[in-house]
Amino acid sequence: MITISIDAMGGDHGPAVVIPGAAKSLERHPELRFVFFGQEDKVLPVLERYEKLNAASRFEHCEVAVRMDDKPSQALRQGRWKSSMWKAIEAVKTGEADVCVSAGNTGALMAMSKFCLRTMSAIERPAIAAIWPTLRGESIVLDVGATIGADAQQLVDFSVMGAAMARALIEVKRPTVGLLNVGVEEIKGQEEVKEAGRLLRLADLPTLDYRGFVEGDDLGQGTVDVVVTEGFSGNIALKTAEGTAKQIAEYLRAAMSRTFMARIGYLMARGAFRRLRDKMDPRKVNGGVFLGLNGIVIKSHGGTDDEGFAAAVDVGYDMVRNALLQKIETDLKNYHGQPALGASGDAAAATNSE
Repeated sequence: MITISIDAMGGDHGPAVVIPGAAKSLERHPELRFVFFGQEDKVLPVLERYEKLNAASRFEHCEVAVRMDDKPSQALRQGRWKSSMWKAIEAVKTGEADVCVSAGNTGALMAMSKFCLRTMSAIERPAIAAIWPTLRGESIVLDVGATIGADAQQLVDFSVMGAAMARALIEVKRPTVGLLNVGVEEIKGQEEVKEAGRLLRLADLPTLDYRGFVEGDDLGQGTVDVVVTEGFSGNIALKTAEGTAKQIAEYLRAAMSRTFMARIGYLMARGAFRRLRDKMDPRKVNGGVFLGLNGIVIKSHGGTDDEGFAAAVDVGYDMVRNALLQKIETDLKNYHGQPALGASGDAAAATNSE
C-alpha cells in the first residue's frame, strides 16, 4: 500500500477538483490509500459521492485553509499546526503517509515543507522539478521556481537530484544532464553556470552523464534527460512553454473553424488532431516534485482540473514506488563523499594535498 496525504483545500477549486482527481488516480492504482485534510463541511459531502475512494480514505478536519494569495511567511505563521496544508505535510514526517500532494499556494507549500520536513543534510536549497514533454518522450527540468538564483554547488546538487528523479520516473540507468545556458560554448554564460559545468565534468559521476550546456530550444527537443537551471529562468521557461501550448491550440481551433473546407479537413484528420491535443495537454504532466527534502511533496497546478490533479497523484505514486528518496540520498552521499575539487580542477591533487 502507498498512502497519499492530500491537502483537500488547496488550489482554485478545492475539494471539487481534488477529490474527483484522487478518485481517478485510485482507479489506475487500486493499492493507493488516502488521508484527506480539510474543512469537514466542504470535504465530506464531496468525498461521500465516491464510494471506492471513501472506503480507501481517512479524513481529518482542519480549521484553517491556506489561501492562494497568502504570503508564505503569513501562511507559515497562521497556518502552522492547524491548516490542511501543514497537516498533509506533517503526515509525511510522522510516517502516516508516503507522499503529500497539494494544489495550494506554492510559496506557502515550500515554506511549510522546508520547516516541517527539513532539507537533506547535503542540500542548502530544495528545488522544484517538473516533467517536461519532448519530441523524444519526457525529460526532467529543475529548478522551476523554488528559489531565485543558485551558486555552482547548488546547480551540481540539482543535477544529482534531477538525475535520481529521471532514474525513478523515466527509468534511464544513467540519465544525460545539461545545464541551461545562453549558448553551448564553454566560454558563454554566468560564472556560476560555467563553474557548475567544470565541477560536473571533473566529478564524472556514475549516476549521470553530463553533456555540457544546452539552450532553450533543447527543452522541447529532449536533447538531454535532465535540464538544470536556477528557479528564476526555470519558472520563466515553464510559463513560456505553457503559454505557447495554449497559443498554438487557439491558433489551430480558429483555423479549423474558419471555413467550411477547414471544418471538413478537421473531420478527416480528427484522430491526428486528438493526438496533438493530448501531446500538448499540460494536465498530462502536472505535478512538480519538491527535491532535497526529507520527504516527498508534490505541487499540483492550482487551476488544474480533476484529470490534472490525478496526474499529480500519479507522480507521487511513481516517486514512492521507485524509491526516489533513497536514490537521492545515496547519490548525494556518494557525490559529497568524493574528495573536494581544487581551484585548478584537479581532484587528484586535492586528494594528495590532504
